[in-house]
Amino acid sequence: MMLGWKGERLSSMNFEDATAEYGSPFWDFHRADLHKALLDRAQELGASFSINARVIDIKYEEDGKDTATVLLKSGKRMVADLVVGADGIFSTCRELLLGTSSPPTPTGDLAYRVLLDTKAMKDDPELAPLLQKPHKVRYWMGPKAHAVNYVLRDGELFNMVLLVPDDMPADATTLDGNVEEMIELYKDWDPRIPKLLALCQSVQKWKLCFRAGLESSWSNEDATFVLLGDCVHATLPYLASGAGMSLEDGAALGFCLSKIKGRSCQEKKKALEVYENCRRFRTESIVERGNLQQELYHFEDGPEQQARDDRFRLFEKLEAEVMANGVANVELPVEMKEGDDPLAWRRNGVGSWLMSFDCQRDVERRWPAEVDVASAPDLRAQL
Repeated sequence: MMLGWKGERLSSMNFEDATAEYGSPFWDFHRADLHKALLDRAQELGASFSINARVIDIKYEEDGKDTATVLLKSGKRMVADLVVGADGIFSTCRELLLGTSSPPTPTGDLAYRVLLDTKAMKDDPELAPLLQKPHKVRYWMGPKAHAVNYVLRDGELFNMVLLVPDDMPADATTLDGNVEEMIELYKDWDPRIPKLLALCQSVQKWKLCFRAGLESSWSNEDATFVLLGDCVHATLPYLASGAGMSLEDGAALGFCLSKIKGRSCQEKKKALEVYENCRRFRTESIVERGNLQQELYHFEDGPEQQARDDRFRLFEKLEAEVMANGVANVELPVEMKEGDDPLAWRRNGVGSWLMSFDCQRDVERRWPAEVDVASAPDLRAQL
């Protein structure tokens, strides 16, 4: 549900309808729960894990053409057919691949992240409705700032992210925040927000940065080192798709590697080329749209904000026509085009291509056709 900064409803979207249409549910996870699920599944499949194993370098020239060597701070060396660098937005692996410094781009925003136990909310007549099922994601949008909330663990926890102008030192990425300062920033907003924030005991603030992508290849020439996730294409959280893109990267890379016939440089190159072809345009488009959402969410009150709100209402009406008539789309007004819906997850935002994506199908579509030499016609040079 999209709200103005005083709490007035602007628009909404039913994700159950989108799930039925696209076959892709929209889930909110506690990060620790998602990490645990991934860890458990990886261990089931036989993966091993090392902790306290900080990477300081990756060598892939001195070891021949088929392996890379990871150097750890402890002095240990690990050799692999393929090293996957997935170390996040403040990446060492990216700089090792490029051979130069490559910091992310600051956005001018920071995020306060608040996680509340819902027990104190349940007895409050103003806050208790925020916990009612079906659970809702709420966005409050206002001058130079916005706030988001969603419920986790079936109502046990209430997550809030509050996005405001960045006042952190240039070299800081995460700092302890001040609860009173945070409340002050939202004192004139929907009264439920400062009331919720008053339940907070402590808070951290996170500098928000992004990475537009890489102009160069995501892998080295010998196909022994490749990048994945935020170290390539970190996006603002304003499209709620950053973790999803990293999971898609991993799935696409896995599908590609499952199709090769051996560990040779040639076979790995084929897999990594298809992987990058699958992921480059999609992830760069997500980053671009996330940056646009920053602008749309933070308009000062005035003509731009009013025009945005008019579009919220227009595209909600169009979406209702689609659902009522059982058609794939409706004709847009002449001054509008696909992508203009500020509620990005609807079909005329980016929903039609964001939520319908199938990693495996995309890999299959892009994988080079195999030539059956035995049955191929006799090919002769023609002069």
